Amino acid sequence: MKVVGPSALVMVTVLGAATWHGARAAEANRNFEIYGFAQVDYIQDTKRVDPNWMDAFRPSKIATPEGEFGSNGQASVSVKQSRFGVKGVVPTSDHAPPINFKFEFDMFGTGVDAGQTTIRLRHFYGEWGQLLAGQTHSLFMDIDVFPNVIDYWGPPGMVFLRLPQIRWTAYRTANDVFAFALERPGNDVDPGNLRLVQGFENAEVRPDQPIPDLTAQFRHDDTWGHYQVSAILRRVGYEVALPGQSFQKGSQTGWGINLAGAYKLMEKDQLLLQVVYGDGIASYMNDGGMDIAPQTLPAGSPGNLGVGSKAVPLTGVVIYYDHYWNSTWSSSIGYSYTQVNNTDLQDPTAFHKGQYASVNLLMYPADKVLIGGELMWGKRTDNQIPGGGATGDDVRFQFSVKYNFGVKL
Repeated sequence: MKVVGPSALVMVTVLGAATWHGARAAEANRNFEIYGFAQVDYIQDTKRVDPNWMDAFRPSKIATPEGEFGSNGQASVSVKQSRFGVKGVVPTSDHAPPINFKFEFDMFGTGVDAGQTTIRLRHFYGEWGQLLAGQTHSLFMDIDVFPNVIDYWGPPGMVFLRLPQIRWTAYRTANDVFAFALERPGNDVDPGNLRLVQGFENAEVRPDQPIPDLTAQFRHDDTWGHYQVSAILRRVGYEVALPGQSFQKGSQTGWGINLAGAYKLMEKDQLLLQVVYGDGIASYMNDGGMDIAPQTLPAGSPGNLGVGSKAVPLTGVVIYYDHYWNSTWSSSIGYSYTQVNNTDLQDPTAFHKGQYASVNLLMYPADKVLIGGELMWGKRTDNQIPGGGATGDDVRFQFSVKYNFGVKL
């Protein structure tokens, strides 16, 4: 039997204490939060929008011409905005960064579930040190310019997209962040009037997405608010095939610059501004537009029967002001638009411009309770070519009640 000396006992005791304190420290850095809200929206339209989108005010879904989607004066009561999520921090190992994670969904169906009350993934990601992987806001957007409105969709001229990505934060301080990301591509191809061109009557057109989008962001936060500069570079591709023939690929370079910021005024008020411009960036916008469309090639240009493609130029603007009357009442007022420069081979019914304006009065009668009303106006203008240019508008009123909940474990 081997006898352990006093020095060994001291060492074991010290190591045991260090391990215990390390475990306690790691446990202290661990947290888990459940959060969300239950919300019901009563919506009253003076006219009628696409029935699949009646619970969100999107100018691109306004009827052109009036009556396209049925009779005017429609109403809806919806719980689609209701949200549930979990987030937290999980320690990894000594001297290594923890993992921050977030999982969140609401009940607003889109895509094949458009118009349905069903689970819709918003966020699902983890972040370890400089590396983030999963689905969250694109680096090309600035979520903090989304105004204090109760409409689910919000300003159409805002860059707004959550998508899977791999993000590297190259530089981070208390005030500044500089990051890059590879993000899932998703081209919105408008075949336009291609099938009316001789030789393309039965053509099949579909997106082509062989490489991810590259985004970058620089953000500065200060006592007066923040500003953000974001950029995107992408390949906007398509494939075209005639019956019995193989698909032929084509592409254009898409790019965009987004300048955004929030500027604090008085105690809690803020002015929200954003201007975005680029080619082939419509799929990153909150509403309206197309990434690529066919156009006629100049005489003598090499090409397939004189038809080419163009990454469609787009401009988006957001101007909003959030005002807090006191601790119980607030209002938000503003205007936004999205506009594209259509090609000559797009259909007369193709989207050209969407405008949106709103004003609200919200009440916070108790902690975690919101009650309020919002008045909205929207207008859609179609392609400005001979035979096009149709317009449609709508005025909407929305009344909402929202109950927040949450617990930290």
